[in-house]
Amino acid sequence: MPDDTSGNLTDELSGLDFAAVSPQEFARIVKGLTARQLGEVMHGDLRARVLSEVFGRMRQQFRPEAAGPLKALIRWRITGESDRVYETSIADGTCTVTEGRSEAEPRTTLVMGDAEFLKLVSGNGNPVTMFMMRKLKVAGDVGLASGLTRYFDIPKA
Repeated sequence: MPDDTSGNLTDELSGLDFAAVSPQEFARIVKGLTARQLGEVMHGDLRARVLSEVFGRMRQQFRPEAAGPLKALIRWRITGESDRVYETSIADGTCTVTEGRSEAEPRTTLVMGDAEFLKLVSGNGNPVTMFMMRKLKVAGDVGLASGLTRYFDIPKA
């Protein structure tokens, strides 16, 4: 018998106004879903909306006091139904996010699937474990990548 829970889940999440969902609520939603369910719902318009909202909030979640004089370009490549690339630039106590790949050379590049990305940014995934299990790939400055979570307020579910 086919499992249609992902269809119900997709319908439920499609109707959600992600802009009105707090980071803690988002973390709770992600925590309640399996990696398979997360992967199943991250398609089309819903995927674009979720990624746009998560990256759009990075500026607000940024902790300039923790970053200090850090200057770095971080490239995020989220794999799934298609590759989506975002870049986070940290400099002069600010964080800016752009969609797409620039010509600039990133200090570090993070590559992961949809489910791993959602777990990471919602505080439901351990980046070291993800890296060791090859669910998170890092190119460039591994030290910077390993410390990125301290530069952002990561919600807890």
